Amino acid sequence: MRQGFSRRGGGIAALTVARRIGGRPHEGRLIAGDLVLPCALGRSGVTRRKREGDGGTPAGSHELLYVYLRRGRAAKPRGTPARFVAPQDLWCDDARSFLYNRPLRGPTPLGHERLWRQDRLYDVVGVLDYNIRPRVLGRGSAIFFHIATETLGPTAGCVALRARDMARLLPRLAKGVRIVVG
Repeated sequence: MRQGFSRRGGGIAALTVARRIGGRPHEGRLIAGDLVLPCALGRSGVTRRKREGDGGTPAGSHELLYVYLRRGRAAKPRGTPARFVAPQDLWCDDARSFLYNRPLRGPTPLGHERLWRQDRLYDVVGVLDYNIRPRVLGRGSAIFFHIATETLGPTAGCVALRARDMARLLPRLAKGVRIVVG
């Protein structure tokens, strides 16, 4: 069996993400079975001491819990649970709130990230289990697996692929796939 593939239907069970050797802190590589894809990381690179707003992508092994999709812009993945995003869907990044690092519906006075964006970067938004259970206020929120800019510009702490690479990879992912950042 090839590394990174599960026995359940042959889907990719693990993605490995690392900083590109010789590159800037936000330039990475994602390895998925036989695929090696360029990816964008947080503007501060990979960190083992993640804090809200630091621009770092947290090191560790993170399960892809589910994916939000913009209807009509991306195909539903086969192995990963998916739901369609609506204009009022938000993600709380307000470290003072008990709703921190959770999805919510707007409008709200709490600090938040919009999941319905015009720039298409959130046409696919994979929710990683980073700081979900247990949730620690200020330890980082909205750590997603999403679409990158075409130039692979830095993210705020997420892992991102170009749209064409995400379209190639998403149907191949097994349920419970882990993204290992390090």
